[in-house]
Amino acid sequence: MSDSRADALRALLFASTAAGMLMAGPALAEPGPDGEPQDAKTLETVTVDGRPVRREPRSPEFTAPLVDTPRSVTIIPQQIIEQTAATSLQDILRNSPGITFGAGEGGQPLADRPFIRGQSSGNNVFVDGIRDSGGQQREVFNLEQVEVIKGPDAVYSGRGSGGGSINLGSKAPRLTDFSRWGLGVGTDGWLRGTIDQNWNLGETAGLRLNLMAAEGDVAGRDAVDYDKWGLGLSLAAGLGTQTTGTFSYYHLTSNQMPDYGIPLFTKIGVRTTPSGILDVPYDSFYGLEARDYLTNTVDTFTADFEHRFSPVLTLRNVSRYAETLNDYVVTNPGDGGRIDTGGVALIGGEYWMKRATKSRWNPTRTLANVTDLTGRFSTGGLRHSFDIGLELAREDNRNAAYIVTTTSGTACPAPLTGFDCTRVYDPDPQDPWTGTIVRNLISSNRTDTVGLYALDSIELGERFIVNLGLRYDDYSVEGRNASGTLAAPVYTPVGGDWTFLNYQVGLVYKPTASSSVYASWATSATPPTISAGDQNTGGAVGTELLDPEETESFEIGAKANLFHDRLALSGAAFFLKRENAQIQTDPGIFRQAGEAEVRGVELGISGNITREWQVFGGYTWMDSELVSGAYNNVNIGDPLANTPEHSFSLFTTYRVIPSLSVGGGVYHVSDSFGGNQGGAGGGANRVYAPAYTRVDLFASYDISETASLQLNVQNAGDEAYILRTNGVHHADVAPGRQAILTLNLRY
Repeated sequence: MSDSRADALRALLFASTAAGMLMAGPALAEPGPDGEPQDAKTLETVTVDGRPVRREPRSPEFTAPLVDTPRSVTIIPQQIIEQTAATSLQDILRNSPGITFGAGEGGQPLADRPFIRGQSSGNNVFVDGIRDSGGQQREVFNLEQVEVIKGPDAVYSGRGSGGGSINLGSKAPRLTDFSRWGLGVGTDGWLRGTIDQNWNLGETAGLRLNLMAAEGDVAGRDAVDYDKWGLGLSLAAGLGTQTTGTFSYYHLTSNQMPDYGIPLFTKIGVRTTPSGILDVPYDSFYGLEARDYLTNTVDTFTADFEHRFSPVLTLRNVSRYAETLNDYVVTNPGDGGRIDTGGVALIGGEYWMKRATKSRWNPTRTLANVTDLTGRFSTGGLRHSFDIGLELAREDNRNAAYIVTTTSGTACPAPLTGFDCTRVYDPDPQDPWTGTIVRNLISSNRTDTVGLYALDSIELGERFIVNLGLRYDDYSVEGRNASGTLAAPVYTPVGGDWTFLNYQVGLVYKPTASSSVYASWATSATPPTISAGDQNTGGAVGTELLDPEETESFEIGAKANLFHDRLALSGAAFFLKRENAQIQTDPGIFRQAGEAEVRGVELGISGNITREWQVFGGYTWMDSELVSGAYNNVNIGDPLANTPEHSFSLFTTYRVIPSLSVGGGVYHVSDSFGGNQGGAGGGANRVYAPAYTRVDLFASYDISETASLQLNVQNAGDEAYILRTNGVHHADVAPGRQAILTLNLRY
């Protein structure tokens, strides 16, 4: 990070804090019991710990309250996001068991790659109900809640939703003036400042501004640093009237040192640990500060219009234009060859390796429009709550790698040749490097999607609800793949067109008004251009035109809201089968012969047991199996990648006295395998991330009615553990212990 950029960041953080303190005198709004402004936009919320917490999904596709929806849905509210000091999507989803994140490689290296119920779901992330395309590492400063929908949900979300989807709910303008300021400092150079300002612009209009700036190092990974800033601006008119229009702009710029973790045993050809992860120190970093970089930018414009024809009929239309860029050069310690191929040598009793790079330049443009007509009506003694919708979307992707040429640097000892070598057990990220980075040929494609869907919740008397859903999608891709050299490029046209129909059926029985028992069946279809690179079934499809993968799920469960809706409990048992999966059956040959199964149980808890005691978390058990697939069938019967058998999370706080709350989180994940890809280093060698248990600590003290101090100690036990491994090249090391102190101001 440059000195000028760091100075500018510190100045912004100081200015935000100083401004907040100057404004501490006159309150801009009448706060609620915990300093949270009260206004007309707190519909569908309950009061938890004295603050309004929304517990209902925002998407109009949910035609019934959450307790009457026959599927597993977790709502992570803003309160949990703030109390856990989350700054990324991975931080937030730690609180939702059953979700893991895949390592780099495959379809989305160095970008968010969530796996839900064992299924790659990186293309199933939405913002305010619209698919959030492009490789990204998402921030949380502009989020009000996160909705996690588990199981095949193509009727809700469209193509590519075999395991589930994630919807990020943005902060929206309100009708009350309020200000929220935060300044955090911590170990490892951690600095973070946020501003959340809302202005009332009259009886029916509001303007909301969110700003964020942050920098720091990753605890335990001293060479890995970052700086980023973001802005969210939203203007709404007609709030509280029949017609509402909201115009929003979102920007994020993130710069960081990319980290591909540590190598696997295949680097030296000797298995030094049962997990297959090489026994190097966990603070080992193989990248080069003089060369490696990662830049992520996002710009999004959204126009959201809603008109209520009557209290029971509403039309909503949302348009979005977005541009993202994922741009990086990273050292992959698992590439560059193994000791048996000349990339590693044992010299003077030490292993030396040549550094190898991976790179990507990937700008994406998205234009989308979604229309929903929602309402209620009665006929023949039946009460219907329905949603009919149309989705139109176009995504333009360009992709290129870089030609990285090293002209000088650390000389390689014989028998290795050239430059850019380092010790396997003692790498130095400050090794000198000079060379060139030139963008290679650009491949491009355009994706067009048309989706038509209809959902209906039908009340059969007071006890039964039938939930029906149907969606038709037309999905087409056209583009060209680049090969050859810059001097002699070769472009090959590629394309395909798929149509698919998906269903869901659910039956709900309501013993009481605030509880339910349900059973459901749902399907999804995943086009091959999306699923390519899934670690469960292998490689890329190239130019072969294959059919969509098909997933279906059966689920039974129960939900209950207790203590006047202060506490929500849920439980579900599910069985999920993915068929038609693309697998490599012979060198360079892909067929649709893969099949994977996951069965499991999920338990969830959210809310307040007493007014003072808050809990949020759950437990997931998953039994997964690759029934058929993987190269040479060597992995048949293995667990799926990124699908641990046991995962548990519980974040809890207790208000000891009116001004002091204490608590923390406990997170446990069992062994998680890295891939079902066969061959050396793949699932055949059963490479896995060992089980771990992590503990976080939390405390909050109210200095006054408008100011509080919050202390978070992340990974308080300094547990050294592996987050994930792709099973072929490398394993990602989790951050070490970090303490963060945040001053929060509310007016």
